Amino acid sequence: MPVVQHGPRDRKKIALTFDADLTNAMRKRLTSGRVKSYYNAELIESLRRLRVPATLFLTGLWMEQYPDQTRDLAADPLFELATHSYDHKAFTAKCYTLASVAPADMLTDVRRAVTILDRLDPDATRWFRFPGGCYDGRALHELAPAGLTAVQLDVAGADGFARSPGAIVEQVVGNAQAGSIVVLHMHGGDNAPFTGKAIEPIVRKLRAQGYQLVTVTDLMRSDRPG
Repeated sequence: MPVVQHGPRDRKKIALTFDADLTNAMRKRLTSGRVKSYYNAELIESLRRLRVPATLFLTGLWMEQYPDQTRDLAADPLFELATHSYDHKAFTAKCYTLASVAPADMLTDVRRAVTILDRLDPDATRWFRFPGGCYDGRALHELAPAGLTAVQLDVAGADGFARSPGAIVEQVVGNAQAGSIVVLHMHGGDNAPFTGKAIEPIVRKLRAQGYQLVTVTDLMRSDRPG
């Protein structure tokens, strides 16, 4: 499986990407009413109002929980959709506090998510992001038959469990550079509560510095203007 860490450094383009995590533990909090929603409508509304292209990495569980929202996002030309595993288990033995997928089950896990996305989005990409960004040679080998490309990052937005929008803005704007792939989160809720409020200042500051915000597909295009 090929891996992309960032785009070309000679063009002032940045890809803002958003992961929609949903684990079994998160789903229990959702169904019990402890969390109202793991769909950050505020964030999506801001991206649309500001006309910001973005690549959205969705777990299979999230798409099963929010099929109508997934179809709505797929129909919006601003966004391209990609996969983020089925239920956000890690593809290495140790990855933060995530449970892990056995190597023998890795390909099945990812193909399950791809099948769900393809059913909801006929134009789905073949980009994939590892949960937690964790992978090793064994994971790349096991997932090679899926025909996907892993999209990593060079700027972690640090919006997971952030305590204020300002810290997220500072982290992204302070570390982004030409060709950057920024990872933030789209599920909101108790895991990423301030991303929706941080996105407008992030977009305005990056654009003020002359950056064009694009999808991962556009970032990785090899063509250049004549």
